[in-house]
Amino acid sequence: MPKPLHAPKGAKAAVSATALGNLPEWNLADLYPSMDSIELKKDIERAGDEAVRFEERWKGTLSAEAARRAESRLGEAVRDYEAIQELIGRIVSYAGLIYAGDTSDPKRSKLYGDIQEKMTDASAHLIFFELELNNIDDAEMKAALKADKALAHYGPWVTDLRKDKPYQLEDRIEQLFHEKSITGRGAWNRLFDETMTALRFTVDGEELSLEPTLNLLQDADPEKRRKAAEALALVFKDNLRTFVLITNTLAKDKEISDRWRGFEDIADSRHLANRVEREVVDALASAVHDAYPRISHRYYAMKAKWLGTDRMNHWDRNAPLPQTPQTTIGWDEARNTVLSAYGAFAPEMADIARTFFDRHWIDAPVRPGKAPGAFAHPTVPSAHPYVLLNYMGKPRDVMTLAHELGHGVHQVLAARQGALMASTPLTLAETASVFGEMLTFRSLLERTRDKTERKAMLAQKVEDMINTVVRQIAFYEFERKVHAERRNGELTADRIGEFWLEVQAESLGPAIRLREGYETFWSYVPHFIHSPFYVYAYAFGDCLVNSLYAVYQNAEKGFQEKYFEMLKAGGTKHHKELLAPFGLDASDPAFWQKGLAVIEGLIDELEAME
Repeated sequence: MPKPLHAPKGAKAAVSATALGNLPEWNLADLYPSMDSIELKKDIERAGDEAVRFEERWKGTLSAEAARRAESRLGEAVRDYEAIQELIGRIVSYAGLIYAGDTSDPKRSKLYGDIQEKMTDASAHLIFFELELNNIDDAEMKAALKADKALAHYGPWVTDLRKDKPYQLEDRIEQLFHEKSITGRGAWNRLFDETMTALRFTVDGEELSLEPTLNLLQDADPEKRRKAAEALALVFKDNLRTFVLITNTLAKDKEISDRWRGFEDIADSRHLANRVEREVVDALASAVHDAYPRISHRYYAMKAKWLGTDRMNHWDRNAPLPQTPQTTIGWDEARNTVLSAYGAFAPEMADIARTFFDRHWIDAPVRPGKAPGAFAHPTVPSAHPYVLLNYMGKPRDVMTLAHELGHGVHQVLAARQGALMASTPLTLAETASVFGEMLTFRSLLERTRDKTERKAMLAQKVEDMINTVVRQIAFYEFERKVHAERRNGELTADRIGEFWLEVQAESLGPAIRLREGYETFWSYVPHFIHSPFYVYAYAFGDCLVNSLYAVYQNAEKGFQEKYFEMLKAGGTKHHKELLAPFGLDASDPAFWQKGLAVIEGLIDELEAME
């Protein structure tokens, strides 16, 4: 049975536990029974042993195997490699999820660190494999794929892998990069996570962690919003030296890696990982940047008037509209809302999502030490995804649930592709999540008859889209400034703050007043630390879904089947192949305008209600 919410310290200022109902905590026993289980211990040992045996059997043989054509055992080798990656993935997933549940627990932190170290050591014996495959001559590999049926199954993975070929280094250097990652980037990531989850913010005499404090920026009381923003700024400022050091170190680490590998642009490595062309991302960023005045500037000017002023303070940006009902949305209502919206689109989609609730694949309560934010972790194909939330009963929390379950449905459907081909590039990974949000929003909007409530819903959706599109492209521009400047030497806190204020002022527009202290708010964004340049994937996904949803609205039949086929493909197809059945092409400059026009249309509707 789901466990009741244990109210965190300071919960009175955040939300009532009773109003939320019974919030579920995930059951990780589907991966391993416990942190000290014999099953986990044996699998850790087995992963190390099998990696060594794999290296002993296959290292130095792949080119000769390819030349054997029909007698080649390359397919067998890839299958063995996939099995070890699946095993390592299960172990690492468990450690990561246990750690996310409470990053302040020394036992969990030790398990997480120890497993990272042991699996890094194990996978060091596997590095040769992908490098050797890429060293096989193109014509030889093409012939092997044609002759070896087992290898042909992995054809999309092999083709995708060879896109990395121009940027791979000599084997021993690759091994050094890999082994040093645990004491390099991995260690700095962990420092950021543990520092951030340990921070406490005092608001009206109560001590809160990050999530409840950020949640107060959506409170109906302007004084609570102001106090929360000032508490955030104060604590961020007190810890700024640590965050500046982490940012400088990781930016330099990335520059070293990019330089050795031969990437031209500071974001090219992310584009390669996303399997998206630089010009496509540039077109997206340019289109969104040009749309700032038509979208965010126009909307925030309108919202300022709703709040009775010409300019809002930065802490009012996500404030609820006046006269908007402030009822807390209980967990059962949130569950039913999302499942109903999913079911109206396709019963299969709701059935998959329902499994997450029924089998305890969701961890929803806010707890001290728990990782902030929300995510859906795919784990491995032989298991299933898990969803982490910090649910507080806000309308945005319902949309977050719809978003993460969209990821979860996608991950379940793509799992049939196996450990090597299930993973989807970030740009397309956001498609199902944002589509799930859109289904939920449209379902709620259609049932709403009250004008005030409809206005509030439209405004909230516009704000969510601005946060997903405009704000994320502004984040992308901020990262570009930071990483470009880092090549000239270390950045000071003041310089990073200047970049932050520049892009925020430009993207948000003149109706938002950036008060003192806001220059530190870059420091809590985890994407800058964990996945440089990840952020544009959100804008990519949102604009793509806007266009995709328009196709759905105008489709007579067959859309759902095409949509599920797209999700089932996992990482086996390029975005051009996946979007072609819908008549969409992300490389067409006009494509992004279609997506942005949807946001403008919602703002038009709000203006017409005035």
